[in-house]
Amino acid sequence: MKNTLQELIAKSKKEEKAYADSLQAEIKDPKTGDDRRNFLKKTALGGIALSSFMGYSFEDRVAETTSKVNRASAPSELKITDMRYVVTNVMGGTPIIKIETNQGIHGLGEVRDAGDVRYALMLKSRILGKNPCNVEKIFKSIKQFGGPARQAGGVCAVEMALWDLCGKAYNVPAWQLLGGRYRDKVRLYADTPEASSPEEQQRLINFRVKEQGYTWLKMDVSIAELKGMKDTVVNGKFWEDSKGNLNQWGDRRNFMSYGNTMHPFTQIQITEKGLEHLQQVVEDVRNMVGYEIPISTDHYGHFDMNNNIRLAKALEKYRLAWFEDMVPWQYTEQWKEITRSIETPTTTGEDIYLLKDFLPLIHERAVDIVHPDLASSGGLLETKRIADYAEEFGIAMAMHQAGTPVSFMANVHCAAASQNFLALEHHSVDLPWWEDLVTTVGGFKMIDKGFATVPLTAPGLGIELNEEVLKKHVHPKDKSYFAPTDQWNALQSHDRTYS
Repeated sequence: MKNTLQELIAKSKKEEKAYADSLQAEIKDPKTGDDRRNFLKKTALGGIALSSFMGYSFEDRVAETTSKVNRASAPSELKITDMRYVVTNVMGGTPIIKIETNQGIHGLGEVRDAGDVRYALMLKSRILGKNPCNVEKIFKSIKQFGGPARQAGGVCAVEMALWDLCGKAYNVPAWQLLGGRYRDKVRLYADTPEASSPEEQQRLINFRVKEQGYTWLKMDVSIAELKGMKDTVVNGKFWEDSKGNLNQWGDRRNFMSYGNTMHPFTQIQITEKGLEHLQQVVEDVRNMVGYEIPISTDHYGHFDMNNNIRLAKALEKYRLAWFEDMVPWQYTEQWKEITRSIETPTTTGEDIYLLKDFLPLIHERAVDIVHPDLASSGGLLETKRIADYAEEFGIAMAMHQAGTPVSFMANVHCAAASQNFLALEHHSVDLPWWEDLVTTVGGFKMIDKGFATVPLTAPGLGIELNEEVLKKHVHPKDKSYFAPTDQWNALQSHDRTYS
């Protein structure tokens, strides 16, 4: 026993020194954020060497050593003390929130691209004083305040930040808290916008494939391509805006605009001439890219199921990766009809909130691929649940993402933990400062040759804000850079949903 104990003592001393050295190295690393550095200084406790209490009984030695186990923090004593935000210049104004605690560590979350930060701020009074490590418990209490698309932005931002905090508290990556990982890198698909000419389209594609190393692309096959072309659409003039556009996103204040009218209700049809032109657009891109790289398609316009089937059949020979959001996600029967009528895979889901609204599409096998946006679908755990459920029905998952590196990394952790994952969208390939909004903990490269790096040891989401760069890219509509939000502290309603 004594020899064994002496070996344990020697091993313990060696491990203690290695651990202390690693903490000091992280503290001295210039890439370590101030919050993380202060946190390490406050909470890094050296283990008690077994050699210091050789006179104790064996039971006392075990009790003493286990009572002094190294911890990243005291998770059971964590309490949420504040929520603040900054609105970035990504996607026309995407907010990042910071949830702070009584132990000096914070969690980062994001309200979905161009969403209203007030969706998150209204939740502040409902989470103050709570232990952020009780992620599911808090989520169940606030999920009633989410809804489809950007209405879910506040709930999902909080959920992201809680997992970031929990990972930091226990000193493990977020993917570990979701049950472990299936992969060490996550395949990305690069969104490629419409171009004014074939030459410009070729430039955009070359930048993505040859310079950046992306192995999957997505393009729009939009009715906007037919602007000014005679006899390509039926009933288009009625819906045109003052500039002659069929603006798919519409005027947010005009609820009867083309962009705000659901697809079955516009009665726009594409003529054979229009189909031939859109066919040529796709053929040009396929010839530029070749057949080794998958090409997904999106943003066709607001026309009905029958015209979507006609368009899809016209493009079948180009072996596209998927047709996305051809009709609104709510129309399960229409999706089922489209999926059964064409050979190309179908997908929808970026505006769906929670697993319960994915269930009809999955149960009916109405789509071939589910396509949640983690900043709308309910956050990391709910999106993992969506993936797992779809997998049981033989349905794959791709992920929509158009935000800052905060939601990007939340997606990376979820994708790493989901077996049926295909590819994650990266929408900001052309923003040279986008990656610099954050620093990675430990210095790993966030994106490398078209793949996102899964942080294997960095806690939480594995990133910290790069204050110097972030301050240069605050949206002009709101300059309040993590200013106090005390006006959101008081809970002024009773939230129970039953009597």
